[in-house]
Amino acid sequence: MEKPAPEHINELGQLCRPVGDLLSAISSKWSMLVLIRLSERPKRFSELKREIGTISQKVLTSVLRDLERNGIVERVVTPVIPPRVDYSLTELGQSLLVPVHALGRWAVANEDRVAAARTRYEARQEGL
Repeated sequence: MEKPAPEHINELGQLCRPVGDLLSAISSKWSMLVLIRLSERPKRFSELKREIGTISQKVLTSVLRDLERNGIVERVVTPVIPPRVDYSLTELGQSLLVPVHALGRWAVANEDRVAAARTRYEARQEGL
């Protein structure tokens, strides 16, 4: 991989901050699971919680709020009794599925190589 020229390092550093901020908001395992579930269709909170399974109500609420804050998820309240709340991916959220699916394909394609690297690393650590 080619090293950036010194004059571009500051530019790269400036790019890293917004990328890091966004990645921290969307890269948790819970965020990924919510994105994948909502890629199927809009869902209610209880449906998401049931499908994801091991997530707590507090964590799911926090993840949905973060995704909504970042424009990835839309929360729609239908004024009925009791109120109906649905969550769906925004257009921005739909566009995020492209790199998420690419990352998933990469992970599956490289699973054996990563496992081998971990085994080599752990063997070296035991030898220290």
